Amino acid sequence: MRYLLIVVLFLLSVFVGFIFFNKFAKRKKFFSALIMLAEKLSVDINFSRERLKVLIENFDKSTKQNLLGVDEGFLNYLDKKVELDEKEIFKSASLLKKEEKEFVLLFLKTLGRSDVENQTKEIASFLKRFEDMGAKCNAEYKKYGTLSLKLGVICGLFFAVVLF
Repeated sequence: MRYLLIVVLFLLSVFVGFIFFNKFAKRKKFFSALIMLAEKLSVDINFSRERLKVLIENFDKSTKQNLLGVDEGFLNYLDKKVELDEKEIFKSASLLKKEEKEFVLLFLKTLGRSDVENQTKEIASFLKRFEDMGAKCNAEYKKYGTLSLKLGVICGLFFAVVLF
């Protein structure tokens, strides 16, 4: 019975460490996908001059998963199904900080509001800020993501030694 308790506590602490690790990994993937979306929009707005809805719908499916539903919320806004506010756009993106949500929402609000030349300049300025946010998330991932996973394992081993 005691061995079972030790194994359960070890697995539980590793699982908690993995949850925190996964949070930092998802934030990192979100900002890389957002950077890729902004780059694609910048290029496609200049050259294909396709409608904004079509550009977002044709975005790479594997990268689209990492946007945490923000693209779907924006497409619903373009279809006039929902308002462009924080609750509707970030339903499943709860791991973003408030200032990050506000900045992404500002980015989405500016899309399609000006001519091609000004739109490209705005996207470039947002892209620079997204790259800064992405670098910050990458640093947090390297620092805290692996740390939380290691702490989960160490905590589990500590419980195992104490209970053994």
